[in-house]
Amino acid sequence: MNPATFPVRIDAASIARRWPLFDAAASRKLEARAAALLPPHTLMQRAGLATARLALALAPHARHVWIVAGPGNNGGDGFEAAMHLARADKPVTVHALGDAARRPADAAASLQRAQDAGVRVVEGGEPPAADLDIDALLGIGGTRAPTGALLAAIRALNARPGPCLAVDVPSGLASDTGDLLGDEAVRATHTLALLTLKPGLLTGHGRARAGALWLDPIGCDDHWPSVAPRAWLTGADDAAPFAAPRGHEGHKGQFGDVIVVGGAAGMAGAVVLAARAALAAGAGRVFLAPLDAQFAGHDPQAPELMVRPQLWRAQPAVLDGATVVCGCGAGAAVREALPTVLSRSARLVLDADALNAIAADPALWTLLERRATAHRATVLTPHPLEAARLLGLPGAADVQADRLAAADRLATRSGAVVLLKGSGSVVAAPARAPHVNPTGDARLASAGTGDVLAGWLGGLWAATHADPFAVACAGAWQHGLAVEGAPAARALRAAALIERLAAG
Repeated sequence: MNPATFPVRIDAASIARRWPLFDAAASRKLEARAAALLPPHTLMQRAGLATARLALALAPHARHVWIVAGPGNNGGDGFEAAMHLARADKPVTVHALGDAARRPADAAASLQRAQDAGVRVVEGGEPPAADLDIDALLGIGGTRAPTGALLAAIRALNARPGPCLAVDVPSGLASDTGDLLGDEAVRATHTLALLTLKPGLLTGHGRARAGALWLDPIGCDDHWPSVAPRAWLTGADDAAPFAAPRGHEGHKGQFGDVIVVGGAAGMAGAVVLAARAALAAGAGRVFLAPLDAQFAGHDPQAPELMVRPQLWRAQPAVLDGATVVCGCGAGAAVREALPTVLSRSARLVLDADALNAIAADPALWTLLERRATAHRATVLTPHPLEAARLLGLPGAADVQADRLAAADRLATRSGAVVLLKGSGSVVAAPARAPHVNPTGDARLASAGTGDVLAGWLGGLWAATHADPFAVACAGAWQHGLAVEGAPAARALRAAALIERLAAG
C-alpha cells in the first residue's frame, strides 16, 4: 500500500476491508524479515518519524511535548520521535527509564540522534507542563506487570489531564490479549500501532485503553501475507452482502422461517425482543414459541409475529427446515425443550439460558457436539460468564484474560461458531482464524440487547442461508454500528436498538 495513505484511523466509520491482526510473535517475525532487507536502524527511524507526524497532526500548536521512553525498542521509537519534533521546533523533554548500558543498539543510536538534535533527555524528576504526552515505555515488549519506575511513569501519565499518544501499545496492556498486565495501564487518548495491528488493541481492555486507534505499517505491509495473522478485524465489506437490495422476484418463502424459543413465565420480554429483531433482519416469517404456555396472545407492536406456545413440542417437524433461536429469557424451562431443539433444528442460534443449561448437562453437550457431525450448523452467543461456564472455568475473568483463546477453545469443543460478546466481540469457528468486531460500545450495555443480537442473527441467517461464520461477523458488525448517533452518555434501549437496526 502507498505509504502516503498512512496513518489510517482504525474505526468503524473508516474500515472498509478486513485487517489482519498479528500477535507479538508474528509481529517480530515480520519485523525481522523487513529489517533483513533494509539498512540498519531503518525501521526504528520510520517508527519515530511516523510517531512525530501523528503527534504534530494531533497537537499542531503544542508548546511542549513530554515523552516517557522505556528501556527497550519502544523507548527508541520515542527518542527518534523526539528528534523529529525538535527539528519541527517543538520543545521536547524526554524522561529516559532503564539502564543506558543495556539499551538495545537501535535505541541507543536513536537516543544519540535525539541528543544531537538538542532534545532534553533526563532520567528523573517531575514531569514538565506539556500539551501532549507520548507513552514510549513498553510496546509489545511488556509481558509482566510493570513495577518500580515503569509503574510510576504509567501512573504519572494517567494523572495528567492532557492528551496522550501511546506508541504501538499503551504500556501495561497485553498486546496479544487486551488483558492488563498488572493493576495499571496507560489510558491513551490516541494509539499509533506500528508495523502491525495487535489484537489486544481491539478486544478486552484494549479499546478503552487505546483511545482513538491509528495504524502505520512503516512500509512493511507488503510482508503481511508471508505470516499468518492471529485474527482478523471485521470490515464493512464483510457486512455488505447482508445489506444488499432484494430482487423484485423475491417472496417471503425465499427468506426463511425463524422460530424463537424462550420466554419462561415472567420473562416474556426477552423472547419478544429476539422475535422482533428476527423480523427486522428480514426473515420471511417469524414464529414466537414461548415456553410459558400462558403467554398472553400476540404482540401488538409486531402483529406480524405468529405466536405458537411450545411449538417445539406440538409440531417438532417444523424445526427441521427452520432457523431456531433458543434461550432468550428461557430460565430453567429451556431444559425440556433443548433435546428436541438440538436434535432437529436446521440452523440454531443458542443464547443465554440455553447455554447455561448445556454447560450444566453433559447429555445436552453431547447433543450439541452431534450437531457438528450431522452437519447442522450452530451459533453460540455467550457473554464472558456464560463462556466460562461452558468451558468449565471459574469465572468471567478467566475468559477475559485471553478472549481469542477462549473463543477458539469453545468453538473447537462444541463444533459451533462462537460469538463471544463484549468489548471487541470475537467470532470463532473450528480451524479458522477468529474475527474481532470493531463496532459498538457501552451504549449496548443494557438489558435485552443480547436478545436482540440473537434474534438479528437468526433473521439474517434465515433470509440468506449464508455461512454461519459470515452471518455472525456481519450481525455483530451491524448490531454494534446501530449505536452510532445515540446519546453517548446513556445506554440504548433494546427496543430502540431494533428500530435502528431496521433502519440500516
